[in-house]
Amino acid sequence: MRIAVAGGTGRAGAQAVAVAGARGHDVVVLARSTGVDLVRGTGVAEALVGVDAVIDASGVPAKVDPTGFHRAVTSSLMTAGAAAGVRHVVVLSIVGCDRAASYALYGGKLAQEHATADGGIPFTIARTTQFHEFARQVWESGGLGLLHAAPRARTQPVAVSEVGARLVDFAESEPVNGRARDFGGPREESLVEMVRGYREAAGLRGTIVPVSLPGELGRAQRDGSLLPGPDADLGTQTFAEWLAALRA
Repeated sequence: MRIAVAGGTGRAGAQAVAVAGARGHDVVVLARSTGVDLVRGTGVAEALVGVDAVIDASGVPAKVDPTGFHRAVTSSLMTAGAAAGVRHVVVLSIVGCDRAASYALYGGKLAQEHATADGGIPFTIARTTQFHEFARQVWESGGLGLLHAAPRARTQPVAVSEVGARLVDFAESEPVNGRARDFGGPREESLVEMVRGYREAAGLRGTIVPVSLPGELGRAQRDGSLLPGPDADLGTQTFAEWLAALRA
């Protein structure tokens, strides 16, 4: 089948592209580097000709409003997809985004889910937890000199390679026309300890300062609201295994 991947050069999108190609699918990457502007809609109609399924793994650029971005991207994909006869749209979302929607990124993902549901093409919402690489992101974004802030949070990180494979699994299957089961890693972790583990594995120096974020997001991080549900599907690679591969 012919599968288009929006955000196919990003972390999860690139994994989906690799998996789909390895399975023998004809893969179309929707990204600026391939001449497609998903926000403005430039090049989308041409790229979706003959496409059977679209995987939307698009990521929000820095300093861009997530809600506006995702609504624009979804509009482009749905309008061009309907005209091209796309039969299935798979959307990568975040576990618990509806429980902390006041946080801009989560609110944007929730808006994306709603826009997809209203878009007129059969769809599947694929919510996942944070990737193992989230520990690196927190280390890099929370640093001030040798001090690195890490939110107190319960999380269940998952391997991005397994997320990519799951997105392709959905694209190959019949649409759910709603949310699929949550997808998370095999075990719960402390984000603070994850950041500490990343520091050690990467051979970095610095003091990690645990912080409790305020508001709805902070509460959801601490009370387990952002963990996958009891009926969730779970991946296999643990965070410890990811760290071991990082050290190798």
